[in-house]
Amino acid sequence: MSHPFLVKDIAFQAGLSTATVDRVLNGRAGVRRQTEMRVKAAIGELEKQQAGVAASGRTLAIDIVMETPERFSNAVRAAFEAEVATFLPTVFRCRFHFAEIMKPVEMVQLIDRIRLRGTHGIVLKAPDIPEIAAAVERATNAGITVVTLVTDLPNSSRAVYAGADNRAAGETAAYLVGNCFDGAAARVLVTLSSGRFRGEEEREIGFRRVLRERYPQIGIAEISEGHGADAATGILAARAIAADATINAVYSIGGGNRAVLAAFEEAGRTIRIFVAHDLDADNRALLATGKIDFVLHHDLRTDARSAFRAIMSGLVKERVAPAVLSAVEIITPYNMPAGS
Repeated sequence: MSHPFLVKDIAFQAGLSTATVDRVLNGRAGVRRQTEMRVKAAIGELEKQQAGVAASGRTLAIDIVMETPERFSNAVRAAFEAEVATFLPTVFRCRFHFAEIMKPVEMVQLIDRIRLRGTHGIVLKAPDIPEIAAAVERATNAGITVVTLVTDLPNSSRAVYAGADNRAAGETAAYLVGNCFDGAAARVLVTLSSGRFRGEEEREIGFRRVLRERYPQIGIAEISEGHGADAATGILAARAIAADATINAVYSIGGGNRAVLAAFEEAGRTIRIFVAHDLDADNRALLATGKIDFVLHHDLRTDARSAFRAIMSGLVKERVAPAVLSAVEIITPYNMPAGS
């Protein structure tokens, strides 16, 4: 595996130990295929970063840490990489640290490692729990600007939140569902990836508030802790619809939509309306084929731009102004923006 990089840099980019990276690079036995692919991906990231550095201007290395399904992390990666070009001659080197499920202790350790290694800024999608807030505090005290992405940590020392108004998004979903049933009784399956994320909680609060005030005939059944993964979410959805024959709509806050659809199909149940979040590759395909009805979307490039600006302001000790919240758009098969 030819490359010009230090083993420690590859290890940090890949989230592996230097010993593990050394084994991969030297073709030693006992290395899993998945580990080898992580090292190759890390080298590819470093090559892209090096190419960007050659462009010109000041170079800022930032770390983007997210616990999220791969389909969403892919969309975030694409948004940040696309937005980098708009800040030239300043060059942002984005080091991505993504995992579909990350234990709180693992995320805390990662944030602390980044702090000790050094960075110009951290962009963070993380659970709203005291341990994470404490790690953010340590980073802030070290002079590192921390930006929360998509889901906020309002009780932490983060500099700014970059994302949509999640409560308004939930209210919009309730409006769509309520108008679909036009006064008739219904029951909505609300899916969360995890109750630990503030953004998902705010979407649910907004959804429940509007149903309670405007559409009291519509009830809710909730599932959570599937972490947006198809297998776990599908099992939870199947259990919920088996236990409640009145469920006939879906508001997907946390993803795993293919699995939710499969659970309804397996049970021979129909869905009157399916509202989802985020234009990732899965949802684009499901929307285009009529499997889901609406996607509530916000522009991740706007969020990336807000994050970059906040980090630049923090470096020159300017007061970081609150980011402008991303607009929530209602996407149908007929107004889908261009994308991969």
